[in-house]
Amino acid sequence: MGNLDSSNNISPRYQKRVLRSAMMGLGLEGMDIMFLSFALSSIIQTFGISSAEAGLIATVTNIGMLVGGVIFGLLADKYGRVRIFTYTIFLFAIATALTACATNIYWVYILRFLAGVGGGGEFGIGMAMVADVYNAKQRGRASAMISLGGQAGAVTAALLAAIIIPWLGWRALFVIGILPVFWVYFVRKHLEETPSWLQQKKKQVTDKIRIADLFLTPKIAFTTIALTIMAAVQVAGYYGLMNWLPSILQKQLGLSVTGSSLWMISTILGMCLGMFTFGQFMDRLGAKKAYPLFLIAAAISIFVYVYISNSVALLIGGTVVGFFVNGMSAGYGALISNHYPTEIRSTANNVIFNTGRAIGGFSPFIIGYFLEYHSMLVAMSFLAGLYMISLLMIILLPKRLEAYN
Repeated sequence: MGNLDSSNNISPRYQKRVLRSAMMGLGLEGMDIMFLSFALSSIIQTFGISSAEAGLIATVTNIGMLVGGVIFGLLADKYGRVRIFTYTIFLFAIATALTACATNIYWVYILRFLAGVGGGGEFGIGMAMVADVYNAKQRGRASAMISLGGQAGAVTAALLAAIIIPWLGWRALFVIGILPVFWVYFVRKHLEETPSWLQQKKKQVTDKIRIADLFLTPKIAFTTIALTIMAAVQVAGYYGLMNWLPSILQKQLGLSVTGSSLWMISTILGMCLGMFTFGQFMDRLGAKKAYPLFLIAAAISIFVYVYISNSVALLIGGTVVGFFVNGMSAGYGALISNHYPTEIRSTANNVIFNTGRAIGGFSPFIIGYFLEYHSMLVAMSFLAGLYMISLLMIILLPKRLEAYN
């Protein structure tokens, strides 16, 4: 088999091709999804919609991601990672590009739902492909590289939005979303199915995959629920950080828009450094040590950060908070993959992370409620409490691969 070396191991060349494809896929997905954030003000103005109607676009996208995660996860385990991976890219790219032609807000809802279906399906398949070709002690670093690809996509979206929207308008930005279709051609031409999936297919194990397999025994059910809670906390912390901290700090320190942009850049830089570092920690120390370290540091850094009163410390603190709060997001692909066998790996990644994403997506609303009716201390205590729940889950989580023993 061309993807194996002389010792019958997966060749480094094939590993790099798979990793590169997953990084690029998640990067393009991240770029397309972020287009909405940068175009939202223009869309509100074009269709004359309220803030609530505009907020519904993101909600509809998240629902689409959950639906796509479940459907495409099952299909990828049954019919092959590469084939279904390319279908997900095709779907979100076409839906994103067609958003440019939307004539009313209802078409925007429909097309963002379809883009979400494609994007939600892609995450878990990419993670499963990489987990199939790297051993358990390398998956943390590989998973971190994929996450960094997603961050690169978000930064690219920001740069494109800054150039294109003032020049050609928001519709032109979405037209660029068609570019990933060309990546589909490259992936289908140069990438073969992973050897471990082909082996499972020969045994016809993949013909029996069901969502119920994630809850097959009490131990497997607990593993699935615990990982879903951890994913929800991760997403809740991210949204809490990126949605509310800038406005809180603007009020406290009188931060200007320029200052807010610098804060955003320093925080994203911290996130990237955190992702890279977390991947190293996870492979060398194991998830049972790496996650508690970052979870405790995230809870402490959030509390300390909201009491900062100096502009320089604000930027440095943003890097530190981003490092710990979002750095550990790089490990979820490896963490989930290590607990489920090849035949159900795409389904597990997609169902667990997209369910967590849908639940965690409510955090901006809850934090906003605490800020309006209680205090910042209560809001930050809420976030810190979530990290402690996640800490309890990782402590109680069965060790890797024991769930199916």
